[in-house]
Amino acid sequence: MNLLDFLRFAARRTTEMVLTLLVASFVVFGAMYLAPGSPASFLLSGRSASPEALAAVNARYHLGDPFAERYLHWLGDMVRGDFGRSLTYRTEVSRLLADRLPTTLLLTVMALVMVVAVGLVLGRIAAVRGGATDTAVLLATTLAVGTPSFVAAVLLQGLFSVRLGWFPSSGAGDGFLDQVWHLALPSVALALYLIGMLARVTRTAMLEALDSEHVTVARARGVPERLVIRRHVLRNALGTVLTTGGLIVSTLLVCTILVETAFSVGGIGQLLELATTTKDFPTVQAVSLIVVGLFMAVNLLVDLALPLVDPRITLGTRGAAL
Repeated sequence: MNLLDFLRFAARRTTEMVLTLLVASFVVFGAMYLAPGSPASFLLSGRSASPEALAAVNARYHLGDPFAERYLHWLGDMVRGDFGRSLTYRTEVSRLLADRLPTTLLLTVMALVMVVAVGLVLGRIAAVRGGATDTAVLLATTLAVGTPSFVAAVLLQGLFSVRLGWFPSSGAGDGFLDQVWHLALPSVALALYLIGMLARVTRTAMLEALDSEHVTVARARGVPERLVIRRHVLRNALGTVLTTGGLIVSTLLVCTILVETAFSVGGIGQLLELATTTKDFPTVQAVSLIVVGLFMAVNLLVDLALPLVDPRITLGTRGAAL
């Protein structure tokens, strides 16, 4: 793969991500003005206010300006890291994010590690061993895929926290090790569905690779089976597995709202749920834009990794690189 072609490909993908993020920011900002009633009434959370207070809200959020100017003011503040002031918590949104985002990122990373480690291993075992092992893996993954995250959260909490007392039932803990202990059950609840999905994708991709001609040739040449699996089967299947990375991360980001609420973790998922309930628009806008940005960044990394994992993927068109 030519380095210059790859750099051009990376620059094009980055430009597309920035443009898409701009469109997403416009949608996130404009959603507040699509709701019935005046934006000021929502920003005041329905409370009656004096003309002075109403004028202060209008001035703070540039509500008297044309829509395009309001959007540009808001976008400029976002770029500078000024996310506004939370109407519910009476503090800067940036402070709320700084307090809660690390917890959500740790929870997501723990769940992602479980998904990749367990999902790949189960998929590989099912494809290579077949027979009763394959059937058992399929049954287990079917159960996992059929269990929503909030149901898994309730079941795990009831068994391992309430009945057995092995793990805390709520909170995020203090200090890294204590946080890992507190987030163990939430991460399992978050990862369970995706473990089943990734295991099935890995199994299918490896079975297709096992039936390919180059695997047959490698076996005919006497290449040890473990090398055939590692070099010719698993490596060729990684391209298909990697393309599910964006879906996995997007599902993690969405389901973390339910899981964090169930375990009272106190991350940005729970913050978004509370801010939406209380119509705290500055917080909703900031969290929504950050979640969209994280999702797009992961998809960009997946796009850039695909040509490195599978040299057969060309960089000429978007469809060919996916």
